[in-house]
Amino acid sequence: MKKISRLQVTAWVLSLLPAAMTAAFYSRLPAEIPMQWDLAGHMNYETRWHLWIVAGMAPLFAVLFYFLPRFDPKSRNYSKFYDVYIGFQIMIDLFLTAMCGICIAEALRPGTVDVPTVVCLLVSLLVMCLGNIMPKFRMNWYCGIKTPWTLSSETVWTKTHRAAGRMLCAAGSFVPNEIAKFVLVLAPMAAATIIPTVLSWRWYRAEQR
Repeated sequence: MKKISRLQVTAWVLSLLPAAMTAAFYSRLPAEIPMQWDLAGHMNYETRWHLWIVAGMAPLFAVLFYFLPRFDPKSRNYSKFYDVYIGFQIMIDLFLTAMCGICIAEALRPGTVDVPTVVCLLVSLLVMCLGNIMPKFRMNWYCGIKTPWTLSSETVWTKTHRAAGRMLCAAGSFVPNEIAKFVLVLAPMAAATIIPTVLSWRWYRAEQR
């Protein structure tokens, strides 16, 4: 973790994209821009400077992702999944860039983007990617499903994250564009969080016996 890799530099550069986009188009944006949409596609407007809040999240995450492992009691484990750790950061950067792009596009040319459908597609893709990389996480205090049982047993940690990864991939496979279909994404996502947590408790108890 001491040496800064090219992948880390790539993540830092990508974290600046939302801010760069906002700066490039800020003078052309109206005083109020669409920032929130409900499931029916109705939008709420906010003052345009609020876009900087979304744009600033990516650099903030970049700083946190870089320094948090240094404070983790299990910091040595990060070398075992370093590329995955940085890859997850890149996923977040790209997602926030897309969110900024949607807000800017709808502010300049309303109706250009079918926002509910696009956002649901992006969330589905993000969840599937997370499900794919989650089994590669090694025991740590910041990434993954952190329960007293997963943090107490390497075996329970591994089983739990394999189960969660499969369930998240299944949750992300839904491609919603209506309220009913949106629920089909949220329900599997909730299940992919709750069920592995319960399983981690059961696996830990079985291991202790």
